This record gives sequence, C-alpha cells and structure tokens, in this order.
Amino acid sequence: MLQKFLEIKIYLKKLKLRLMNIAIDKTLTYASETWILTKRDRKKINIFERKVYRRILGPVYDNGKENWRIKTNKEICAMVKKPISQRQLG
Repeated sequence: MLQKFLEIKIYLKKLKLRLMNIAIDKTLTYASETWILTKRDRKKINIFERKVYRRILGPVYDNGKENWRIKTNKEICAMVKKPISQRQLG
C-alpha cells in the first residue's frame, strides 16, 4: 500500500517526504535505544532509507548524456536537508 502511495504522481513530494520523516523513520527507529546495532545493521537501514528517498524524489534527466539516472547520495542529502548517516540510532 505504501509503495502505491509513493508511486502516485499527484501527491506532492513535500507530502511524501513528510510521511517518510513522520511514519517510516519513527517506525524504523522505535525503541532503538535498546538495539545492539552492528555496522551491517546500520548499513541496511541507511540503504532502505535511501531507496525510499530515491522513490519519492524520482530520477534526474542528465542533459549531457541525454538520459535518466538515479540521484546520488549527495543529491539526496541536499534535497532532504538531513544527512542520512547522522540519524539517531542506538
């Protein structure tokens, strides 16, 4: 159901980002103080978060190569204005 919501184009990106920050982030980090996170766990959570942000923000048209590409991690952080690796976990 969430995947269908993220794919619908009529919803604003701002609304989707807010949903990400409110619902998904809180669900992922619920009771994270009690977790023992390894580097592997942190990496998996960061990968999931970037995947959701990429789906929300969509691809970028590259004029130089004349094709579509996904956003880089730097571009995602700049658009979201929240460093992904600096989230409060554990």
